Order: sequence, then C-alpha cells, then structure tokens
Amino acid sequence: MATEIIENIDSKKLRGGYYTPQAITDFICKWAITKPTQKVLEPSCGDGNFIESAIRRFKELGVSEKNLFGLIKGIELVENEANKSKARAAKYGLNSTTILNTDFFNYISNANGEAHFDVVVGNPPFIRYQNFPEEHREVAFKMMEEMNLKPNKLTNIWVPFLVISASKLNRFGKLAMVIPAELFQVKYAAETRVFLSKFFSRITIVTFKKLVFADIQQEIVLMLCEKDVTTNKGIRVLELNNLSELNSIEVSKVQKSDVKVLEHSTEKWTKYFLDETEIQLLRKIKNDTRIKPCSDIMEVDVGIVTGRNEFFMLSKELVSKWKLKGHTTKVVSKSNHFKGIVFSEEDFENNSDDNCPAHLFLPENKEYSLLPKVCREYIAYGEEMGFNTGYKCRIRKNWYITPSMWSPDAFVLRQVGDYPKLILNKTNASSTDTIHRVRFKTKVKPENIALSYLNSLTFAFSEILGRSYGGGVLTFEPTEIEEIPLPLLGTHKIDFKKIDTLIRQRKIEEVMDIIDKELLIKQLKFSESEVQMLRGIWKKLAGRRNGRKN
Repeated sequence: MATEIIENIDSKKLRGGYYTPQAITDFICKWAITKPTQKVLEPSCGDGNFIESAIRRFKELGVSEKNLFGLIKGIELVENEANKSKARAAKYGLNSTTILNTDFFNYISNANGEAHFDVVVGNPPFIRYQNFPEEHREVAFKMMEEMNLKPNKLTNIWVPFLVISASKLNRFGKLAMVIPAELFQVKYAAETRVFLSKFFSRITIVTFKKLVFADIQQEIVLMLCEKDVTTNKGIRVLELNNLSELNSIEVSKVQKSDVKVLEHSTEKWTKYFLDETEIQLLRKIKNDTRIKPCSDIMEVDVGIVTGRNEFFMLSKELVSKWKLKGHTTKVVSKSNHFKGIVFSEEDFENNSDDNCPAHLFLPENKEYSLLPKVCREYIAYGEEMGFNTGYKCRIRKNWYITPSMWSPDAFVLRQVGDYPKLILNKTNASSTDTIHRVRFKTKVKPENIALSYLNSLTFAFSEILGRSYGGGVLTFEPTEIEEIPLPLLGTHKIDFKKIDTLIRQRKIEEVMDIIDKELLIKQLKFSESEVQMLRGIWKKLAGRRNGRKN
C-alpha cells in the first residue's frame, strides 16, 4: 500500500527536483571512497547514479569486477527506479541483491544492528511530512526517537535519512550527501545541526553560487562528514561558482585546509560562510549586554490572512466599480508599497492612485441580510465565483469578514530583497501576511527605533537569522525578527525626515554611514574597522543570496 502511495508521488517531487548530476556523484564517491575494501551504502539510490559512480571509483582503486560484490548496497523503495539501478549495476557484473527494492528504514530496523558501513553516500528525498507515507514515517521517527531525537510534523524526510544513515557508520566512517541548504537555517533542522556537530569530528560543506536545481529554486549543499578524525577537527565551507568547478578540486588539499570551531548549538550555520575573525566579532556582540534583541523593544506578529486575496483585496478602480466606498479599510500587501521608513496618508493615497490593491473589503460584521445592498451584491458575486469555499473562509461564522483586523504601530518586512526595513505606521492601515505587524513595548520614541534599525550590526545579524531558499529573498518568521539584535540610539541630532528621504531615493549605504557613525562608533564605541567588518558581513551574505536570483 505505502509503495503505491510513493509510486503516485510525482518522481520529481519525490526527489525534491531531479536526480543527482554525475559531476556531484563522481565527486562525492571520489571524496568518500578511498580504500578498495570499504563497505558503501546508498540509502535512496533512485535510478543508480551514485551506484554507478561508486563502482567506477572502486575500479579506479584497482578493484576488479569479480571483487565488487558485497562492497555496495543500494536501497530504493520505488520499484521502477530500483529496476533501473539494478540494470546499471548488472553492467558491471553485480547481481540483483546489490540493489534492494525496499524501504530503507525497515531495512535498517530489520537488520537488528547488523548493518554497518564505512561510507554512506546519497541524495535523500526532499519531501515534506505530509507526503511521507505513514507506514514508513512511523518506523523512521521511532528510530530517531531511539537516538534521543524529537522529529515532528515539520520534519522533512531528508532528516531521518541523514541521521539514521550516520548512525550506521563504523568508527572511522564517512558520510557524503546532497542536502537542502535549509539545514543551515530552518528551526526544524536545529536538532539535526546539534546531532551532526556532536557525531562528526570534521564537516566540510560544499556550496554553489549558482543553483544546481534551478528549476525548483532549491539550493543544495554537499555535506562531507567524517567520524573520529584526529587532526583538523571542525567545520569548513567551500564555495564554488558552479558544478563544473567540482572537477578541479583536489580532495587532498581540501582535507588539509583550515577549519572553524564547530559549536554544539542550535544556532544557524549561515555564520560558517564567514571568516573566523568575522564569526568572533559576532560572538562578541552576542555577549554584549548593552545590545538587546528586538523582542525587548517590540512584539512582531503576522499580517492578516484574507483567505482569498482575489476577492478581498481591491484596487481603487474596483471599489468604484462595485460602489464599495465606506465598506473597505486601508491595507498594505507588498513590500514595494513602502517607499520610506514611514507610511503616511500620502503614501497610501499614492498606492491607491497607482491602482494597487490597497483597499480591503470589510463590511460590518453582520448577517448577510442585514448588510447594505452593495455589500450583498459583492458577497453574492464572491459566492458565485466560489471564493467562500476555501478553508480559511468557510470556517468563519461570516466568511466575508477577515479576522485580526488591527492597525500596528509599525510594519517590518517579512521578505527582504535588498535590506531589512522597519516602517512607522502613520495611518490606520493594516497589512496582509506578506508583511509583519509590530507593536512597540517601550517608551522609546518610534522614530528612534526606525532609525536605529538601519545599522550594519542589525543588518549583519538579519542575514544570519533569516532564511533564504534559493531565489534571493531573505524570509523571516515573527520570532526570527524578534531575535535580531537592535542597538538603540540615545540622544542624537539625526534628521528623521532626511533619512526617510534618502531611503526613498534608495541611498541605503549613505543612510547606514550616518547611523553607524552616530550609533555604533560614537555611542557604542565600536572601532571603525569593526563597523566596516559588520558592513562587509552584511554585503557578503546578502550578495551570496542575491546571486541566486534567476
């Protein structure tokens, strides 16, 4: 039954995109397989790319075809793919028992502790919890729990593949896998980061400036992990431009290159893209009691969820067409609707005049029959179009009333392209869930908070605490915004209107020069070189993610 479910999942979805390019499988096998007697496991071998690369690698090491048997074990749940893998292995004289058409987790569970390997290679499926058939998920999660790990409904299937495979390595074993770069930054992978940092002595991460799987906007990394090494323990990141550069890497030189201290913490690993001196500066700032997180200053919450923007979000033209003036409220739905660091009535009117969807349909919260005729007509149109049948709408008492309609003190960008921004709200507008809403918790002047947000320290930490999935955009959950360090300006003579004007003119670095000089150098006594380093960290990490835009 479960196999049928897997078979019905689109093959690309099952792999999170595509099977692994040969350049990657060849490189991984060259790095991981260094002795002619190593036992190799591929836990999700698909159509056999890694299997064939492993065979070729053994032949490079002088292993004859007759001696290949027993060195490689491939597992694949999907029968059609397993058959392809068997056919490729058969070309080298390996019989069908090299590839098993079964579930990896049941295979390991039924081995009763007998399955151990010197090398694990692979590209585990990148699929979400809900697409992970329950029969296999239960076994995988039980095995993780036996390892004192705590999987949950956010756990992607690649996580149990990674950690359970690692647990089956011999003492000096190596694991080399293609893993989504979200390992670096998502909260559900925090426990996995801790596990890896404790389980392996040395981790090398190979990343690419250009997306390997561009069609799916999924950034991947190559995880090269080693158990029980005696020297050069820690973590290193090797960044390449593209796949073709893999061919020029000398593995022996990589193994001797410097590593950074690998912390056994749940912190995001984005920081390991930085130099050791940059990491040390960030650690120093984290321990500086003068600098508080945003959570001390503000409460960040999601924007409203209409349930069907097509119906609820109206342009000025549509408000006029349906005669709904007086039955809408102001709303902001896109980051580019904010031009400065204050959102004024004039800004709202400009958005409205540009025919942006700046008006949210919001009649009185009454029964349909008690509403004005123009509202009933528009609601009837919505029902005719089926807008009321979506989940968010149909669970409401009155489907046409959007809940949580409050106007915040400020807005903060949920998705960041160029740089983070806090925008003071001088209207009674709210925002959709593309923009977070802010309530201030302090008596500090709001203008001071908005100005303080525009500094190199806060920008640098934003890049580390946010998440980027491959398309260049930095995304934040409300709690991630609240974690960002935000030093506050004391008494100063900075002209708020001038800064707002410069932001509208897109002169962000000129603004940062002004704020950094007053806040970081004059008031907090950071050296100019430290501030330059913080600016450099922001530029380096922002440039890295923006380089992935198509």
